[in-house]
Amino acid sequence: MLKKQMESYISKSVIEKKVELFKEEKDYVEKYKLIADDIIIVEKENAFRFTDAYMERSNKESEELISEENSSFLSQPIEYLKKNKDEFLYFESHWFELIGVEALSFEVDDVFGTYNAMFGLKFQKKMGEALKTYLSKELQEGIGSFSLMFNQGDGLWDVNFALDNIKGFREDMSLEEAFNLIYHFLFILVQTIEEGM
Repeated sequence: MLKKQMESYISKSVIEKKVELFKEEKDYVEKYKLIADDIIIVEKENAFRFTDAYMERSNKESEELISEENSSFLSQPIEYLKKNKDEFLYFESHWFELIGVEALSFEVDDVFGTYNAMFGLKFQKKMGEALKTYLSKELQEGIGSFSLMFNQGDGLWDVNFALDNIKGFREDMSLEEAFNLIYHFLFILVQTIEEGM
């Protein structure tokens, strides 16, 4: 899936023998030689990845919309979610769609106080063991580090993991840095699982 998605993205993005990619996509394209030798890859700054993302702040209990936010909201410290525990962020980006992630929500867990990412992941049901193995290995097995369940109705894996358990997490990061870390983690997860298929 990722390879096809990347090939499709590249075919639409090459302009005058040049394509702009972020680090994860650049590394992937180079590793799998998905681009002709005469095309120049320009690496883009991660700070610009989510400038066109769709974001909502909503109430956890009622799921009522508090407000839609633009990319400037991402400069808020991640601690915003701890100060506003009754809220969650709903986040959509074509970058997450590229790797098969749908409907990402981000909040602070009421019980454990961890920063949790919840989303649907487009993988077949048979990939469950590979997903569990990867998450167990990569998340530092803290309390409430992850949960995983196949949703028969949507045909997606419902995934919930604590960002606190990912290598590179810092309590002082911005929301933008947090979403970049989530994206990086999931990009590598998808790539690793597809390599093992």
